[in-house]
Amino acid sequence: MTDRRGVVAKRAENLVPGVPYVRGWAQARRGADELAAQLTALGLDPDFPGLTADVNVSGDGLVRLGVVRPEAALILAELIVSGFAAEMPTHAETSMQEAGSARHTSTAA
Repeated sequence: MTDRRGVVAKRAENLVPGVPYVRGWAQARRGADELAAQLTALGLDPDFPGLTADVNVSGDGLVRLGVVRPEAALILAELIVSGFAAEMPTHAETSMQEAGSARHTSTAA
C-alpha cells in the first residue's frame, strides 16, 4: 500500500492487466461501509461526506475520508483514543488472567 518512502501510492487511474484492483477496492468498500455505519450511529456521518473506497496503482484498497472540518477530525481522534482506553483494561485483565493461569499450571506440574 505504500511506496518506497512510506507514502500511500497514487490512486489507480490507468489500469494495468494482472493487478487485482477489484479485490483491493472491495476490501476498501467493506472498510468504508463499516466506518460509515459507525459514524452514522454516532450522528457524525454529515461530517464525513467524502468517505469513499478507492484503490491505488498496486491494487491495494484505500479508504478516503475526504476533506473534513478540524472539529470532525478532533472528534474522530477522541473516539479512537477512548476506544483504545476502553480496551486497555480489558486487555490487561485478560493478560493477567492468562499469566496467572500459566503460573498455576506450571506450579501444579
